[in-house]
Amino acid sequence: MKHRYIPMTETDREEMLSAIGIATVDELFDDIPEKVRFKGELKIKEAKSESALMKELAQLAAKNADARTYASFLGAGVYDHYKPVIVDHVISRSEFYTAYTPYQPEISQGELQAIFEFQTMICELTGMDIANSSMYDGGTSLAEAGTMAAGHTRRTKILVSETVHPEARDVVASYAAGQFIDVVTIPHKDGVTDMALLEELLDDNIAAVLVQYPNFFGQVEDIQKIGDITHDKGGLLVVSANPLALGVLTPPGKLGADITVGDAQPFGISEQFGGPHCGYFATTKKLMRKMPGRLVGETTDGEGRRGYVLTLQAREQHIRRDKATSNICSNQALNALAASVAMTALGKVGTKEIAYQNIAKTAYAKSAFEKAGFEVKYGGVHFNEIVVALKKPVREVNAKLLDKGIIGGYDLGLTYPELSNHVLIAVTEQRTKEEIDALVQEMEALHA
Repeated sequence: MKHRYIPMTETDREEMLSAIGIATVDELFDDIPEKVRFKGELKIKEAKSESALMKELAQLAAKNADARTYASFLGAGVYDHYKPVIVDHVISRSEFYTAYTPYQPEISQGELQAIFEFQTMICELTGMDIANSSMYDGGTSLAEAGTMAAGHTRRTKILVSETVHPEARDVVASYAAGQFIDVVTIPHKDGVTDMALLEELLDDNIAAVLVQYPNFFGQVEDIQKIGDITHDKGGLLVVSANPLALGVLTPPGKLGADITVGDAQPFGISEQFGGPHCGYFATTKKLMRKMPGRLVGETTDGEGRRGYVLTLQAREQHIRRDKATSNICSNQALNALAASVAMTALGKVGTKEIAYQNIAKTAYAKSAFEKAGFEVKYGGVHFNEIVVALKKPVREVNAKLLDKGIIGGYDLGLTYPELSNHVLIAVTEQRTKEEIDALVQEMEALHA
């Protein structure tokens, strides 16, 4: 065999060519004019042996700066959090790792129960009535919430706070364009949604207001006040919430949220170069039949035994696309399972403890930067992130930090022009006092 992983012999090849009535593989390309066919050798490396190739790939991989060997202060939506060892052990089991659509509940009870547990824990965290089996990620969850709100209220405009993740806002805009929904951005003031402008922009055509909790700058928004203002105009309140932060923050459901969405990445899901992750979507009983995606329900079989099935799912998502309110037919079951295992392993006490550590360590970093003479923007309670002003371009500072074994923060000038030379520093429970002190010390030296 010419290729180890393509087990086709020359006899196999000749039999296939004979079956279709040609003598050589080249005859398959007879319809392509000779003059446009490529002649010569491709400019690629020659094939190597398996052992040589593995060695080369390992050397290339070793050039990556990752959170296992570097102290990472990069967050902006994807974070380096503690991942219980049991997570990979469970999700690597073949019955979960290779599972797909559980359309046949009689042979999918394990998968369906795992999804049901995920939904239950999301409801407990968010304070909402019902959650679906997961979405693709936090950005698409938020976009689905915006279009669902427009469909429910039959209004054509949504307001999105500027403190919502910039990439999530882009996804919202993409989804809204296809539904002919206008998206209006509410500017921020001192790192939180400008309440005065929110009230000014609200009118009788607003379907929903979309906010983040904690927001992109690590600030805690006044969700209840935003909800009251929105509901007075008949709109829905959509909250994109960090599920880990809900270990200590009041759940959005208790603050008047109609829909709560977010990304489950903080629970047991690695950064993975930005994805794949797992979005969650939770809402009230009033809106549950409008909810996109799958929903697993608990029932009993003919003999009275407990069982799980897909329920309340709008079949239009599959077969009547012109009447569908959403086109999501699948979900991130494996990553949802990872989040479920992590939440189970941590429990209520562990989740609360890690959330407190994120607040405490972020507060310590803020104090350390201020003592070193840096301006830390925005007051109030911070979760995960702080905004630090620099005298030099963030890219230049981050390049120097990388040489010291530190992954720096997010360059806010990329998405907020008024915050040029400002960096978003993320501090999770994984960062030690020594690592935080080293970051401040190195940045202080660069700042001089």
